[in-house]
Amino acid sequence: MEKTIVFKSSPVYFRSQGEGTPVILLHGYLESLHIWDSFADELKYFFRVITIDLPGHGKSGIIDSVHTMGLMADAVLAVADSLTLDKFVLIGHSMGGYVALAMAEKAIERLTGFCLFHSTPFADSKEKRENRDREIDLVLQGKKELIVNINIPKAFANNNLELLEDEILKAKEIALNTPDQGIIAALEGMKQRPDRSEIIEQSPVPVLWIAGKKDNYINISIVQSNAGLLKNGKLLILENSGHMGFIEEPMLSLKGLLSFFRYASEP
Repeated sequence: MEKTIVFKSSPVYFRSQGEGTPVILLHGYLESLHIWDSFADELKYFFRVITIDLPGHGKSGIIDSVHTMGLMADAVLAVADSLTLDKFVLIGHSMGGYVALAMAEKAIERLTGFCLFHSTPFADSKEKRENRDREIDLVLQGKKELIVNINIPKAFANNNLELLEDEILKAKEIALNTPDQGIIAALEGMKQRPDRSEIIEQSPVPVLWIAGKKDNYINISIVQSNAGLLKNGKLLILENSGHMGFIEEPMLSLKGLLSFFRYASEP
């Protein structure tokens, strides 16, 4: 099933497939729900899988000049409400993980568990905020393609670039189709997000943190040194993945999620 709802006068597009416990997949920056296509096709045999185009991405509209993570979480809640989902599991990739944390902060009672998939609970460093400002400037200069050609390959482990050439081309196409205003709104929103490490440390529901050992964006040592935050969760390290484990090591990612979220979805 594919459907569009209206949230704050803007369309939000989503897809639902499969049956059983609802699992919502949230994509990252410069992505759309289509980044999950192959992975969702496997996951739907075990769960009801809902994929969403976050505001300013894919077929979803632009709501404001800044898309905070809280605003995006509200859009996800609107989709869940339209499907009459009382509780669900939330899996957030990269920026989608930031949205998942915002959801856990404002509506933890709706979650049976959540996953940070190549994401982090920490606020942007000064250097990261400066990098986001540089990307905003490039978009305003009409140089979005430069961002895409740098960011997308960098999201994959260096030794996977040749092997996953087709998947990288697909990810680039998705990124290039992301509206300029949507990119800027997301960058502004990510810059503003607060540290939410307490959310995973104090979570009453299970938390899974998936990290890639070869991630060019999130240093694996930082993830490992903060694994102690997971009082009610676990850390899964993908040995041969960069920032795109559900594409780089899909079967190991699927196995880890099935094991963890079968437990998380128990009554």
